[in-house]
Amino acid sequence: MFGSKELAYAITMHDYQLFMAINQYELLYQVFGRYKFGKITANLDRFMRRFNEIQYWVVTEICLTPTSGKRVQLLRKFIKIASYCKEFRNLNAFFAIMMGLSNIAVSRLSLTWERLPSKIKRMFSEFETLMDPSRNHRIYRSTLTKLTPPIILFMPLLIKDLTFIHEGSKTYLNEGLVNFEKMRMLSHTMRTMKICRSQPLQLEIPQGAKNLFEIQEYVREMNIIDNQRILNQLSNKLEPRQA
Repeated sequence: MFGSKELAYAITMHDYQLFMAINQYELLYQVFGRYKFGKITANLDRFMRRFNEIQYWVVTEICLTPTSGKRVQLLRKFIKIASYCKEFRNLNAFFAIMMGLSNIAVSRLSLTWERLPSKIKRMFSEFETLMDPSRNHRIYRSTLTKLTPPIILFMPLLIKDLTFIHEGSKTYLNEGLVNFEKMRMLSHTMRTMKICRSQPLQLEIPQGAKNLFEIQEYVREMNIIDNQRILNQLSNKLEPRQA
């Protein structure tokens, strides 16, 4: 596999293009129901699929690595890729990689995890803290406010926030008037995305990067297995269950 920083760079450049292509109205169509508007949400759908793609890419690569030593190296590499994605403010990919590493087919490989260097284990634990969903993802939201744009948002949480607002309050009041408080809350939440996209992405190409075009092609067309049953079977072959 390619270098960690080069992969994170290529993933971020590609994800940024997908993120910028989303029209903010697509968020509303997604939440209110696209059938009501007769509209499509192709760009948002593509970006949401990307999250699952990256997540299952991590699981697939690890579960298809039969050698224990190489599996440890790969696990370490994915944690480093997550670190660079966080550094590049690609939070969507960061969360996707972390969720891939937390997938049961990967997390159960205790013999593999045990062989990770202590420094990498500590890094992973710190990243898990950022993913903590308690108190409505308080740590993530606090971290987000400290970052400067551009930021590639963790999209599933933004959709969840909008859905919570929509389902938690009526669009029209009893008098048939528009619920402007609901509209204000939706607008405020969507403004987060506008702020995150308010500056262009200007990442320096990693020093000494080679085969960048090949890497870019690789991250655009990831070969994945997204069948959890198959992944679990592969995982059990790598480290059979203890009786």
